[in-house]
Amino acid sequence: MQTKVFNLSQNHSLFNQFIAEIRDEVIQQDRLRFRRNLERIGEVMAYEISKTMNFAEREVVTPLGTAEAVVLAEQPVVASILRAGIPLHNGLLHFFDQAGNAFVAAYRKHTTEENFEIKVEYMSSPHLKDKVLILADPMLATGRSMVLCYQALLQKGKPKHTHVACVVASTEGLDFLKKQLPDNTTIWCGAIDDELTAQAFIVPGLGDAGDLAYGEKE
Repeated sequence: MQTKVFNLSQNHSLFNQFIAEIRDEVIQQDRLRFRRNLERIGEVMAYEISKTMNFAEREVVTPLGTAEAVVLAEQPVVASILRAGIPLHNGLLHFFDQAGNAFVAAYRKHTTEENFEIKVEYMSSPHLKDKVLILADPMLATGRSMVLCYQALLQKGKPKHTHVACVVASTEGLDFLKKQLPDNTTIWCGAIDDELTAQAFIVPGLGDAGDLAYGEKE
């Protein structure tokens, strides 16, 4: 099975409003609203991802009898890349509220303004063998951080399927993920932009998601 890419803003819905607001430099000044929009995007993605998962039938006892119901047959593991991934993680967790949780810390170590390497310095995760993994990060620029974090998580076992959830992706980053991640990967995007700067920032993008959510770092 080849890697699939879904751009959720292609079909007009309220989701497009969330993407418009999260890009808007005026609305971005309200950190609470920015974080909430990241959460809402995560909630929509969780709903769409759930359609691909396994479900089972069961009986539910009500105050007046029993009802046939359909429930999720397996719980995924939701993994986010710190710190920008936290609001998106929370949105996914609002729907997958019994999911396992994993966190990876990665950062850019610049040698010059334009040259840098990605470092992974922390990882916490449950076992992933034969699990459904949802790997979340708002921005998919070059894709290098996402791939390194996925490789770090493999220390906990190989997932049976990986979903990548990102708000804005570059075409270059998507191409890189398709080459580097296994075929049983599905990528969910809120928007896809064509341009990357020399410093690997997406244009028009939305800026630094971590700074917009939590304030500038030193």
